[in-house]
Amino acid sequence: MDAVINGVLFLLVVLFIVNRFLPVKGVTQISTQDLKTKLRKKDVQFIDVRTPGEYTRNHIKTFENIPLHELAKNAKLLSKEKEVVVICQSGMRSTKATKVLKKLGFQKITNVKGGMSAWR
Repeated sequence: MDAVINGVLFLLVVLFIVNRFLPVKGVTQISTQDLKTKLRKKDVQFIDVRTPGEYTRNHIKTFENIPLHELAKNAKLLSKEKEVVVICQSGMRSTKATKVLKKLGFQKITNVKGGMSAWR
C-alpha cells in the first residue's frame, strides 16, 4: 500500500514540475536572435516582466516594464488585438506571464527563450 501511495505522490510531483516548465500551448517561442528582427515591427507590444530594479539595471528600450506580479491587474493597458512579446531574465517568469495572458484571453503571445541572459 505504501508503494502505491509513494508512486502516486511521485507522479503528482513529476506532473507539477513538467507543467511548470513546459511552454504554454498556443504561445510562440523565439530566440533572442529572432527578437532582433521582431523589434523592428511597430504593431507589437513588448513587455518585460522583471522587477523594476532588474529593468532599470539593464533593459531593451522597446520593452515596457510590467512586473509579473502586477501583470494581471495591468493587462487592461495592453491590446488583445496586437501581439504581445514577453521577456524576463531567464525565460521562467515570462513563461508564467504567458500563462496569465492566455487566461486573460490574449491570443497572439510570444515568449523570448533565455530572456535577458541570452540577449547580446
